[in-house]
Amino acid sequence: MFTIYVYVLDTLADWELGHVISELNSGRFFKKGAQHVSLKMVSYSKEPIHTMGGLTIVPDCLINDIVVSKTSVLLLPGADTWNDPKHVAVIEKASEFLTLGAAVCAICGATVALANFGLLDQRPHTSNGPGFLEMVSPGYKGQSFYIDKPSVAENNLITASCTGALLWTKQIIEYLGVFQSNTLESWYEYFSTGEPKYFFALMQTLPSSTEN
Repeated sequence: MFTIYVYVLDTLADWELGHVISELNSGRFFKKGAQHVSLKMVSYSKEPIHTMGGLTIVPDCLINDIVVSKTSVLLLPGADTWNDPKHVAVIEKASEFLTLGAAVCAICGATVALANFGLLDQRPHTSNGPGFLEMVSPGYKGQSFYIDKPSVAENNLITASCTGALLWTKQIIEYLGVFQSNTLESWYEYFSTGEPKYFFALMQTLPSSTEN
């Protein structure tokens, strides 16, 4: 079983998590025999947080409850509040994940938090465009590892820009291996183009409801 820890903090950018948590929680396009996935909302306290879109999320657990293992994944969404010192603890946990070889998936403002901690200095990554991390993270030294793409998956680190949420989701699902490859490709093509032919292709990749 995979445990997906989704870090939640005030001003969380709702849309960046929309595709990935919906697909992993529903399992609607999972392949036959896929590993079970459990999502847990984690934060620095049990107090409700309020997203950028005005949603209220009550965390399931605290940072200290995170189990660091190769079947755990840490999702770090964008937010305007990453500079608050109370979030350092989850970035320290991200460092533990990366050291062990467990997956850390960071998007938008969360990439800044990783950069501030030096976690992008020696790892291929992306963010909100060339020059962005230098502008907001004075100690950033990972310029030679920066890849100018919407989302970059390299071993157990998956990073994305604020416009890369769909590709980020695809790469996370690919890392977990819970979709058939043709399901994942059709899913991505449909949601990135809106063309009906990809929807029908997606449906054709799913196991028949009559299968045992």
